[in-house]
Amino acid sequence: MSRILVIDDEPKMTMMISASLTEAGYSVDTASTGKEAMERLQKGSYDLVLSDIRLPAPDGMEILDWLRSNRPETLVIMMTAFAEVKTAVVAMKKGASDYLIKPFPLDELILQTSRLLNASRTKHLKEIREKDYDRLAYDDFIGDAPATQKLLSLLEKVAITDTTVLITGESGTGKELAAKMIHSLSERGKEPFIAVNCAELSEELLVSELFGHEKGSFTGAIARKPGRFELANGGTIFLDEIAEMSPGLQSKLLRVLEERKLVRVGGVSEIPVDIRLLVATNKNLKEMVKASRFREDLYFRINVFPIEMPPLHKRASDIPPLATYFLKKANFAYPDLDEEILKILKSYSWPGNIRELKNILDRAIILAGDDPIGLDCIGIDDDDIDPEAGGEITSGKSLGESEKTFILDALKRSGGNKTEAAKLLGITRRRLYSRMKIHDIEP
Repeated sequence: MSRILVIDDEPKMTMMISASLTEAGYSVDTASTGKEAMERLQKGSYDLVLSDIRLPAPDGMEILDWLRSNRPETLVIMMTAFAEVKTAVVAMKKGASDYLIKPFPLDELILQTSRLLNASRTKHLKEIREKDYDRLAYDDFIGDAPATQKLLSLLEKVAITDTTVLITGESGTGKELAAKMIHSLSERGKEPFIAVNCAELSEELLVSELFGHEKGSFTGAIARKPGRFELANGGTIFLDEIAEMSPGLQSKLLRVLEERKLVRVGGVSEIPVDIRLLVATNKNLKEMVKASRFREDLYFRINVFPIEMPPLHKRASDIPPLATYFLKKANFAYPDLDEEILKILKSYSWPGNIRELKNILDRAIILAGDDPIGLDCIGIDDDDIDPEAGGEITSGKSLGESEKTFILDALKRSGGNKTEAAKLLGITRRRLYSRMKIHDIEP
């Protein structure tokens, strides 16, 4: 939802404009003096400022000058009387987006506002797409699998809005990475990104961590402490594992989201916050709502734009570039894995997803030492491998059928010596016996 600040010292005009913009779906704040407007602008950011030129100091032109110097991305529409058109033209030369001559039809205001905001979003998205991103530009989002490309497209589209996003998916699929990408590509990208794992702290500590506390509010509160919402002001707050929040804390969160204000633990003053909310969970929130373990009103508040992270087994073609990336990042001398190892990795079920892939490769690096990574360094149990999952090969046989042929050929060439056959295949003797058992080959 785009945020708009209306600045006018005529209460009736301010009320009419605010009501029309709110009805059109915008979040609207108002100010009746230049001083009040500056206080709001310094505390938070707005997508568009609609300001009268004549105001109690500072006037509209001074506010425009401040915005161009400190918030150059903010759109500005100047309102003026007919006799001040020349001043409005000067404002346009200084960087105002447009001007309206009072009195003006409210539908013209809505049309102008919509046009400017849509043009701004389109320009921002174009700038993003025109940048020379390589795979690593998405902060470790690597791969060309259809599921990956679909995900990146969704993240890119929602990033340029200020919409709340619910990121779901299995553990290890990169939910925080997705949140960071949304933030970095958004208009809040230069502002703070604050991440909080709701499962790591007790309810009491999490309340203090999120909302802050006043000195003396509880034992150990030796000084005032701002919460994560305050620290994220102007930027993005990411709440991971939101399903672990207690009902009481869910209620506090809902109030902050509805009012955009919070009260520190032990405090009495309301503190306004301007944040974008991103949340994540690996639980089924809809089922938790049915079981009365998650507030329905909070669920609807956060489930504005849901994104499901694909599990690694649904983007198996991304495993080779992911493996190479992790090995290069670890400065391993042999970052390109053998094809046989890649077939095994692509045939594995990956219950721990990308996090598990990284862990397996970290272990393999230690076991390999100064040598290339071998099959015995991977440590994936044969029972977890689907021989048919690697796809078709040029002979017309499946990977499983071809593997059986290779094993039989190696046994024949080695005269039945299992140790020699294993060496010919480049695997351990233990793995050979395991594969023979799978393919019903007599020992």
